[in-house]
Amino acid sequence: MPKNRKIIALESRLRKCRNVITLGVKTNFSDYSGRDAEMIREAKKIYYPTTFYADLFDAMGKETFPSYHTYKCVQDKIKQSALFNLQGIPHPRTRVFYGKRQKKAITDHFKYPFIAKIPRGSAMGRGVFLVKNDVDLQNYLNVSHPAYIQEYLPIDRDIRAVIIGDHVVHAYWRINPPGDFRSNLAVGGCISLDSLPEEALALALRTARQCRWDDVGIDICMAGGKYFILEANMKYGKEGFRSAGIDYIQLMEKMIENGEI
Repeated sequence: MPKNRKIIALESRLRKCRNVITLGVKTNFSDYSGRDAEMIREAKKIYYPTTFYADLFDAMGKETFPSYHTYKCVQDKIKQSALFNLQGIPHPRTRVFYGKRQKKAITDHFKYPFIAKIPRGSAMGRGVFLVKNDVDLQNYLNVSHPAYIQEYLPIDRDIRAVIIGDHVVHAYWRINPPGDFRSNLAVGGCISLDSLPEEALALALRTARQCRWDDVGIDICMAGGKYFILEANMKYGKEGFRSAGIDYIQLMEKMIENGEI
C-alpha cells in the first residue's frame, strides 16, 4: 500500500493508527454521510467492519480484515469446537447438550470433575465453571442453555499466541492464580515471557490457517504430553503486548504499510 494512502476502518481498534481513517459503526448504513458511504463502497478492503457488516461485505464480494471467516466464530465456542473437530485439530473432548434431559446425558458422557462453559458471548474467563458434583452441575444448567461440556485437563498454565495476518506476532504464558483452574488475566492470571515451545506456536499458526482466521488469540495447553487448542479469542486484550514492550499501534501501522494485513 502506498505510504500516503489511508485505509478505511469502521470499528475503533485502529483509531490511533496514522494510516487509518476510522469512520465508526452506524447501525443504519443510511446514517453515514454521502462522502463516508462512497469511501466504504470504493474501498478495496474494509478493516474491522463488525460481525454485522462483515456479513454484508462478504455478500457483495468486498474483502475485510479480519476475514469474514474470523468474524463467523467470534465468541462462539460451539462453532469453534465443531470446526476444530472437523479439521482434526487437537482439542479437549467436548460435547454440546440440548433439551430438558441434558443433565442425565451429561453425566453419561463425562465423569466429575469436568469443565462447563457458557458457549456464546462469554470471555475473559467469565462463564467458565469447574463442575465437581451434581450441585455444581445444576447451578451451571440454571444459567446456560445449551450446555457446553469439556473434559477437565489438570493444567496450571496455558499459552496465548496472537496471530495477525499470517504470522504469530506475539505469544506468552498465562499462569493460573493460586487456587484457580483458569489462567485468564481478568481473574488474576499472570503473564510470563519465558521461552515458548516452537511446536505449540506452529500448532497455533496451523490452526489459524486451517480455520481461515487472520486476527486471533489462540489458547494452547499441554496435558498428558500432548498439545491442545483450547479456544480462539477474536477480541483479545493487549496486556501481553504491553508486558513485552510491543507497541501494538506501531505494529499494526507497519503491517498495513507492508501489505501484510
